[in-house]
Amino acid sequence: MKELIKRTILHFLMTFFSVFKVKKSKLLFMSYYGGQYSCNPKYITEYLLKHDLHKKFEIVWVLNKPEQDRNKPFFRTAKAMSLRYFYHLATAQVVITNHRLPNHFKKKDDQYYIQTWHSSLRLKQIEKDAGKALPDNYIELAKHDSHMCNLLLSGCAKSTEIFKRSFWYEGEILESGTPRNDILVSPQLDLVNRVKLKLNLSPEKKVVLFAPTFRNKQKTTPLEFDVDRIITTLKQAFGGEWVLLVKLHPHLTEMYRHTDFSKNVRNVTAYEDTQELLACADILITDYSSLMFDFAITERPCFLYTPDIEQYTASERKLYFQLSDLPFPSAVNEEALLVQFDRFNKQDYLEKLATFLLATGSFEEGKASEKVVERIHQICS
Repeated sequence: MKELIKRTILHFLMTFFSVFKVKKSKLLFMSYYGGQYSCNPKYITEYLLKHDLHKKFEIVWVLNKPEQDRNKPFFRTAKAMSLRYFYHLATAQVVITNHRLPNHFKKKDDQYYIQTWHSSLRLKQIEKDAGKALPDNYIELAKHDSHMCNLLLSGCAKSTEIFKRSFWYEGEILESGTPRNDILVSPQLDLVNRVKLKLNLSPEKKVVLFAPTFRNKQKTTPLEFDVDRIITTLKQAFGGEWVLLVKLHPHLTEMYRHTDFSKNVRNVTAYEDTQELLACADILITDYSSLMFDFAITERPCFLYTPDIEQYTASERKLYFQLSDLPFPSAVNEEALLVQFDRFNKQDYLEKLATFLLATGSFEEGKASEKVVERIHQICS
């Protein structure tokens, strides 16, 4: 009964605001259902601001907590599910998001919907390919979303192949890279230093980023290895003084927001922009997260730590690649991970990486945001 009442109210609100005309050159952005100012929508926005295009376009961001983003003077914000949100959703000429839109959204004929998705390539199966692992209501939502979509972004030829098969989508795919990865093609030192300053780290400090993927059943702590041994081995194998940053999935921000691990570990789960963390990381440790493919652009070492590989593939998601087919050294326990650090060969790694990027047909050239904005110009002209 509650769900029926909720749907009725949402339908009424969208129907009411649908009488307002679409406003030319109004762009509405949303990332993770309003949870963050981040990911591809952020970097498209940042490109618009950098090139002074906020004067040509009306930019609106949907945020769950817009009061936290009052320091962004060049665009409006709307609290998710507020009356202002429904108004802007119904009157934006272009809607840009990195996730499925809520099923109360009914796109008008003169609206244009750009779905950026939230990865350049992925190890875990998604959408139709992972249908057995997804709830029926999500599949219904995804089909509705894909039916409305006008443009889907792809980071590589392999992603295009996956989208065509799994996304319930037969429309245009823009093969020009992933906007959030533009900063990883040629990371700037000032950006790296700015991120370290935010985290209260010295510029000389080396950073290992641990970013595991989401699991349906989360443990009380995501760390299953001895941090001190990790830090010591990294120092021996790569030199320098190290700190471990722990970045968990956005869904787990609140669960681990106030968790402190040890003096050599920083909990950065609440840090919204994962790409900035990747830009300043000297090494990435992950498991099944698509971040491995983003980080590959930097050509820095990435290690896979997968102690639950059998359980994960049996109960969570199947994988698009065998781990042995990836260029990243992998380990199923702590001892094996330490050995991988010791045995790391940079030249061998770079050769495997180049072969993999060639095989998957990467489109990442650092101009993805520019290409999307060019398309937005065409739509609004």
